[in-house]
Amino acid sequence: MKNLLTFIFSLGTILSLNAATVKGRIVDAATGEAVIGATIMVEGTTVGTATDFDGNYRLAGLSVGTSRLLVSCVSYVSATIDITVTSAGQELVRDVRLEPDNEQLTEVAVVARKNLESEQALMMERRAANAAIESIGSREMSIKGVSNAAEGVKKLTGISIASAGQLIVRGLGDRYSSTSLNGLPIASPNPDNKLIPLDIFPASTVKNITVSKVYNADCYADYSGAHVDISTSENIGKDFLNVSVSSNAGMLTVGRDFYSMDRKGTMFGQNELSDNVINMSKSEFESYVTSHDVFGTTFEVSDRKALPSLGGSISGGKAWDFGGSSLNGMFALSLGSSKHTIDDAFVRTLEAGGNTLNNFEYSSYTQQLNQTALADIGYAFGKADRVAYTFFYARNASDTYMLRNGVDYESHILTGSNNVSHIYKLMNHQLIGHHEFGDTWRLNWSGSYATTSGDEPDRRQVMFVTNEDTGVMSLFKLNRQETMRYFGTLDEDELNGKLNTEYCWNDNTRLELGFAVKDKNRDYQGIRFYYNVNGINPDITSVFDPYYLEQSYVADGSIVVDRNKQPKDSYEARHTVYAGYADMLFEPVGQLSVSLGVRYEASRQTVDYSTDGGRARTGTLDTDDIFPAVNIKYQLGKPTSLRLALSRTVTRPSFIEMAPFLYQESYGSAQIRGNADLDNGYNYNVDLRWERITDKGDMLAATVYFKLLEDPIERVQKLSGGSAVHSFYNADNGQAYGLELEAAKKFNDIIRASANLSLMYTDVKLPEGGSYTNDRRSLQGASPYLANADIVFTPRMQSERTLSMALLYNLQGPRIHAVGISGLGDVKQKPVHLLNFNATYSWAPKWQLGLKVNDILSLPTVFEQDVPEIGKDLKVEELKRGASAEISLRYQL
Repeated sequence: MKNLLTFIFSLGTILSLNAATVKGRIVDAATGEAVIGATIMVEGTTVGTATDFDGNYRLAGLSVGTSRLLVSCVSYVSATIDITVTSAGQELVRDVRLEPDNEQLTEVAVVARKNLESEQALMMERRAANAAIESIGSREMSIKGVSNAAEGVKKLTGISIASAGQLIVRGLGDRYSSTSLNGLPIASPNPDNKLIPLDIFPASTVKNITVSKVYNADCYADYSGAHVDISTSENIGKDFLNVSVSSNAGMLTVGRDFYSMDRKGTMFGQNELSDNVINMSKSEFESYVTSHDVFGTTFEVSDRKALPSLGGSISGGKAWDFGGSSLNGMFALSLGSSKHTIDDAFVRTLEAGGNTLNNFEYSSYTQQLNQTALADIGYAFGKADRVAYTFFYARNASDTYMLRNGVDYESHILTGSNNVSHIYKLMNHQLIGHHEFGDTWRLNWSGSYATTSGDEPDRRQVMFVTNEDTGVMSLFKLNRQETMRYFGTLDEDELNGKLNTEYCWNDNTRLELGFAVKDKNRDYQGIRFYYNVNGINPDITSVFDPYYLEQSYVADGSIVVDRNKQPKDSYEARHTVYAGYADMLFEPVGQLSVSLGVRYEASRQTVDYSTDGGRARTGTLDTDDIFPAVNIKYQLGKPTSLRLALSRTVTRPSFIEMAPFLYQESYGSAQIRGNADLDNGYNYNVDLRWERITDKGDMLAATVYFKLLEDPIERVQKLSGGSAVHSFYNADNGQAYGLELEAAKKFNDIIRASANLSLMYTDVKLPEGGSYTNDRRSLQGASPYLANADIVFTPRMQSERTLSMALLYNLQGPRIHAVGISGLGDVKQKPVHLLNFNATYSWAPKWQLGLKVNDILSLPTVFEQDVPEIGKDLKVEELKRGASAEISLRYQL
């Protein structure tokens, strides 16, 4: 994002026909990096301006003659330049190099707030940090066309996104990482995942994303992969108002047929059951459903031509200065939508000899709507005291219609019409304070209250069977699973509090003591409605118009709707953690700094559930643990350091993994059931990193790591009635180790490039009792290699025009998609290559045009399964998502 904040103090001068203009760029004399927010004033007047995020400025209103310009910025030595205007309308160019003010920098470290949005600032923060971190800021995200936090973290070393948005870090899955918002834990609205879907955070609301793959004692110890902290945007003392609109289109979607099942209202709402329908007795429902349409939707499928989707955002900020204190506020609202088609895909399952059991072709049509609101207000007072309140709201809704045709393992010729909706919502309130007492004591406190919900409203499915001899289609009546509806609701609330104090002897020696508490509560309920269609035998000419399933057929008794609400289909859970920690940073000798931390956590986790027979049970997992963390940094020179990290961390089972709750999304898909007897897994981590970061921002780094996994929680599979049943058990042991390489180079003011490569090895010994083929394998979702590369081109242009272009490449190596069972090997996703392009063009200070093209190569995603009996890998699924393009227009008021 590029902002140009111009303050015009003399309208008469600026509107004068005799006015001249001076423009140019202000950079750091030491690094050549743009100086953001520098002020340029005409001496003796109130005419002035400020630099934008590229360090560019433009000052109008100069009179004929010689004027002196005063250039100043916090932490830099002020400069003066003389400008001589010889004629009206003249346009002059003056670039300025500001020298850093070392004395002022010492003071700024105490009283000024850092702007951690630019790539250069984050690189310097990374170099100064005692523990190894990686970051991406809003400035870099804008240049590279990153739309949300999920796309941002994918560009960091050793990180990939698996199916359903799961984060994979160094081959370790979702349960091995943690997320936080502005340093406070944040819960996931997805019952299947520990981590909140990162695409819920649009780039317009993100200041920066920081990833730590080594453990620090001031964080909760439930991560061994990475801790991802998302910092939301804030106002650092500016007045601004930005408006943008955008339109996107999938190349395989726009202009083509797009199918959707009947919906009540728009994507802004959802189809909910009334409390009366949920709570009435079974006999009451049987009578009630014949006289009331309890769903408000049908199974009818409509077809329309897909048009480009629209989106937009608005953000603004205001700053007030009260002499010794300041008040800064901002807001951001965004709305995004998209349509996505997968056409002519196929999936099949095999038996041990390689013969096909199930074989289905399918097409899917997905609509998405993302809504986000952010508000932040901060009050700074005293020497370095600050209190801030942040509100964040997000709602992500997706609706997918799928049409399947194929043959199942019993040779039925089937057609399935299926609709699944997911709605994730988050509302988060945060209050954060920072206070300093003299030069030695610091106090930090923070608290948050968040509510999340994950709803699956009105999942519908109808299955049809075709007679092989006559070709006549009829309703599939093998069991009640074929024609049904499902409503699932998850509601969760979480309270967090943290208090810590620091005593600083100097910049390199400090003691930090802290206390934290986290309390999370979840309520989950699923209700199924089965349609007994044995009483009807309609003539079926189109699967898109199942009129025979409408309410009138329920009312006259031709169809019986059975509400299946059982105690085993719901659970309640709670997790409370009390933690205390101490961390000591000191320099025993010369260039060596050592951080010794220890954390105590008392974890109390309970899940209230019911057995298949309806008997109430409670699963408990109470532990008291000590987690040590050692982070050592040796400065080999100003730009070069060597870092060593040692730690012990924990992997706790999620609520759904502890709840013996049976879940199945559609006919023939896998069933999932939790295990109340799970124990914690513990991880022993070693990281060694060599890193060189120059003042210019060039970076070269190499990391080797090793992780020993003790009693890791693994997903296992068994067969039941022809379908796979998935559950969770503690495996014996596992390990992960690898090598990570990073490089970033600024060739000149207009070209810079970066790349990273990860080589990984993972291994786990599975517990006994599963029907899997191999008792040792790589971790599910782990790729043996990952790579990212990008090049950014920002040519200098005449007048007020600016242009930036970025080409980005991502390679994701093969990984286990599904674990092989019953003599079959694992299903592996073949390597994935992605190439994206992003460009922004500004032809005036207030206008910016953007173009983004994703997945230029548009290669298919292919899954193959190893068949040991015949010694071959056979293709079991293939789909193609296709390229997509987005055009955006931004205006700054």
